[in-house]
Amino acid sequence: MKAFTYQRASSAKEAAAAAAATPNAKFIAGGTNLLDLMKLEIETPAHLIDVNRLGLDAIEPTDKGGLRIGALVRNTDLAAEKRVMKDYALLSRALLSGASGQLRNKATTAGNLLQRTRCPYFYDATKPCNKRARGSGCSAIGGFSRNLAILGTSEACIATHPSDMAVAMRALDAVIETVSPDGGSRTIPIADFHVLPGSTPDIETTLKPGEFITAVTLPRPLGGTHIYRKVRDRASYAFATLSVAAIITKDNGARFAFGGVAHKPWRVEAAEQRLSEGAKAVADAVLAGAATTEQNEFKLPLLRRTLSSVVAQANG
Repeated sequence: MKAFTYQRASSAKEAAAAAAATPNAKFIAGGTNLLDLMKLEIETPAHLIDVNRLGLDAIEPTDKGGLRIGALVRNTDLAAEKRVMKDYALLSRALLSGASGQLRNKATTAGNLLQRTRCPYFYDATKPCNKRARGSGCSAIGGFSRNLAILGTSEACIATHPSDMAVAMRALDAVIETVSPDGGSRTIPIADFHVLPGSTPDIETTLKPGEFITAVTLPRPLGGTHIYRKVRDRASYAFATLSVAAIITKDNGARFAFGGVAHKPWRVEAAEQRLSEGAKAVADAVLAGAATTEQNEFKLPLLRRTLSSVVAQANG
């Protein structure tokens, strides 16, 4: 691990200003992803800004009947919160399917959204990777790609986003709150937060330099049946080969978000309108434009079968 300097921020504005003023600075809270990357020298921040004492760890109701989740709420606490379990069961189930109990005790809401890919070539500094060094090439294309993306890919990258929580939040239409180095604030719908790789796969979100996440807001509960189905190679402590976050209501309304298939949580809202035609019609619309490799083409029938099973479960 390379040497770095350290400071403890006393406010969100101070943290954002410090990040903008210091080249190659990173925020650190739970550190469950960042520290691993630093040990491998995949991430080499010159300066760490500790944000653990900013008090952003509350879960509070909003005036619009939703829920505001502080950026530093730990995954364990969020999954076990009574209002989340009752009104946003999808989110609770997604969180509990991720990582191990020990990691969930440390991982934060903001950090979970900002997880970096688990593509094996991103973690192997001896191999070219456009996420690590733009323009160096993508070793996964033509390499080992079994768990990589089939949707929204580009010639520069076929990596997937690893978060379970983000997939659930995409189905719930969460909104991300931030503060900028000058103290200004803005809100970003989660649909606009993560970006596809294009020619710049090293840019993963729409955050601006120094911008700091302070909270995530959930809208008024939708009701209906909430299901999070995660398909993975082993029963615990494994990232999704494919996941489906579903909310299905009695009037045949539906929301479906998918993990393990793209560079960001994948949702095709037009596909949801086709549920009355059956799960196959929804899957057809979701998979339009899919690009597979020989190793990951199995994800096409896997998504169809998993979605069909989820819809059948929701319908009893």
